Amino acid sequence: MFLQRTIRKRVAIEGMGLHTGKPTQLSFVPAPDNTGIYFVRTDLPGRPAIAARAEFVQATSYATTLGGDEFSVSTVEHCLSALAALRIDNLFIELNGPEIPIGDGSAKIFLEALLAAGMTEQNAPRKYAYIDQNIYYGDDEKYAYVVPYNGLRVTCTIEFSHPQIGHQTLDIDINEHSFSREISRARTFGFLKDVEALRQRGLAKGGSLDNAIVLDSEEILNPDGLRYPNEFVRHKILDALGDLVTLGMPMMGHLILYKAGHDVLNRLVRKIIESPESYRHIELGSNLPEKDLDGSYLWAFS
Repeated sequence: MFLQRTIRKRVAIEGMGLHTGKPTQLSFVPAPDNTGIYFVRTDLPGRPAIAARAEFVQATSYATTLGGDEFSVSTVEHCLSALAALRIDNLFIELNGPEIPIGDGSAKIFLEALLAAGMTEQNAPRKYAYIDQNIYYGDDEKYAYVVPYNGLRVTCTIEFSHPQIGHQTLDIDINEHSFSREISRARTFGFLKDVEALRQRGLAKGGSLDNAIVLDSEEILNPDGLRYPNEFVRHKILDALGDLVTLGMPMMGHLILYKAGHDVLNRLVRKIIESPESYRHIELGSNLPEKDLDGSYLWAFS
C-alpha cells in the first residue's frame, strides 16, 4: 500500500519574488497525516493559512495565486510541482511575504531543499483520484483534458511564433526520477517586449536573466542559452504539475495539454472536482481492480 508522505525536518529557502522583486523566505515544515498542503503567511498577524486547493485560486495571469480578500500567496506553481513529483501529501509551507522565491526560474531549489530534508512515510494510506472517464475543458484555441491511465502522464504541446520556440511537444510519465532529470530544471520564460508592460502592472520587478529565459524578437538573451533544446515545453509541464496539486489529492490519469496556461489548468481541475462520476478514490495496492494491474503504474510511481 502507498502511504502518505511528509518531510523529515524543516528546511528553509531564501530568495527573491519574481513579480514583487523583494527578498522572501520560505520554509517547508512537516505536517501530520491527512493535513494536505497549506501555505502559512508568517509575516501577518495570526499567521493565516490557506490550502493549496483550486477553490482558493485567486488569479492565473502569468502565475498561480492563492488567496482571498485579506491575504494571498503568489507564484506557487514551481514549488507545488516538486511536491507532486516527490509524492508529498502533507506539508506546511511558511512564507514571510506574498510571493514564493523564484530561484532560477525552475523547480530546482525546491526539489533540492525537499530532498535534503528527506521524505518519511506516514500512517494513513494515500488516496488517488483515478480517472475513469475523459474530462475536457477548453476550445479550439487552447484546451486541456484527462483520460484514464495507470500512472501520471503528461502530453503537452505549445506553439509560439517566435523562431526560437515554434511548435514543441513532449510526452512523459511523471515520477521522481523523470521529474528530476527531465523537468525540474526547465525555467520560466518571457519576452523582452512584454517586460515594460508587466512592470507597469507591478509584475516582473524581480525578473532577470538569472531567473528566466528572456527572448527578444529573434534570439534568446541568456548567455548560456537553454538547458534543454525544448526547455519551453518542459517548463509548461512543470507549471501544469504544480497547478494539478490544487486538485487536493494525487491524480492517476493522462493529462493532455494544448497551448494551455494556468487559467485552463485551473478550470480543468475545477471541472474534475465537479465531475465525481468521472473518477473514483483508490488506494494503490488495496483496491485497484485486478483488470487494471498491468504493471504500468508500478513503474510510474516507483
